[in-house]
Amino acid sequence: MEKNVHEFTIKIEKEEWDKTLDKVFTKRNKTVKIDGFRPGHAPKEIFLKKYGKESLYFDAADELLQPAYERVLEKEKVVPIIQPKVDIKSIDENGVEFVFTVTERPEVKIKKYKGLGVKMDDTTVSDEEVNSEVEKLLDRYTELVTKDGKVENGNVAVIDYEGFKDDVAFEGGKGENYSLEIGSNTFIPGFEEQLIGMKTGEEKDINVTFPKDYHEKSLAGAPVVFKVKVNEIKEKEKRELDAEFFEDLAMEGVDSKEKLEEELRKTLEARKKDAAENKFVDDMLKAVAENTEVEIPDELVHEETHRLIDRFENQMKMQGISLDLYYQFTKTTHEDLHKQMEEEARKNVLYRFILEELKKLEKVEVTLEDGEKEAEELAKKYNMTKEDLLKEFGGIETVMYDLEIRKVFDKLKEYNK
Repeated sequence: MEKNVHEFTIKIEKEEWDKTLDKVFTKRNKTVKIDGFRPGHAPKEIFLKKYGKESLYFDAADELLQPAYERVLEKEKVVPIIQPKVDIKSIDENGVEFVFTVTERPEVKIKKYKGLGVKMDDTTVSDEEVNSEVEKLLDRYTELVTKDGKVENGNVAVIDYEGFKDDVAFEGGKGENYSLEIGSNTFIPGFEEQLIGMKTGEEKDINVTFPKDYHEKSLAGAPVVFKVKVNEIKEKEKRELDAEFFEDLAMEGVDSKEKLEEELRKTLEARKKDAAENKFVDDMLKAVAENTEVEIPDELVHEETHRLIDRFENQMKMQGISLDLYYQFTKTTHEDLHKQMEEEARKNVLYRFILEELKKLEKVEVTLEDGEKEAEELAKKYNMTKEDLLKEFGGIETVMYDLEIRKVFDKLKEYNK
């Protein structure tokens, strides 16, 4: 057994067992059909003759399970961190014997968490970064206009195409009036480059080879020919920071270059601050973990692993992908995913223990009043009602826990300046 995992055996003796069997009989008798008797009115001897006393054993064990567990916790003075594993060691007319495998919170020894040299990244936003964001916006709102001449890198070529392998058209290899940005690397390597220099109305055979790891096995590594016709050539017409652009942009209060730069700077600063906060959290927990001694129970890692897999499966479902399909695409198995998630799960459990220990060491406390105030501020920030926010967050307890963790990290920042 692991250090923090304990087995406790408890026997329910005959007197209590018989009372529970009688109680279970009364319930079961109301649901069974026995010829000649209305439900619930068959004598016990008749019921037992038809179904046997043994038919009541496991229902009686279910009735006694929770009370037996509570007695174990009271007697042994243990505080479990997950639901126990339960086995029935023996069960007969004389009683039932349960074995509870209880996992306790392990002892967490943090040897050092101050002066670890973990710093917050600089969140200053430079003029160059703001200018880059302005250029990205101009590029995003760029308009495509039809041009004469030849296809160039960066142009959008509107094409008809059909692919042939060994002079036979293959499935999925045909398109009409497809808009392809040259240089986007959307098509097979070598395809887009061969469009450069073509004119509107021109037709051409393009020879390419599918990648060896292409998902369609019949085409993987195969040389093919695409018959292509250029229907139209479009080029990007760069926008100017004028009234028309600001109207299209539709950013409240932004009607000049200066105001746009001001808003973009605020957005970049907020983004950098969030990224710096997240990095500090990761770096700090990693540094504290290197100075922590704790024996993590395997059962807890197992439980967290399955929670992560369930979350991942739900994320895949939202994209219309089942786990089986994911395994096919990635050429992996459930065992591969379990192993991958297990590593993250162990880290999650370790960090959870560390944060709980730091809360104790620093005597961090959050009152219900603090939690309610925080919930109100968050609701205002996210433009939600307080009730909807609490429903989304999982209740006031979650808000209070998040506030506690934030206070822990505020202290860690102080100690590691």
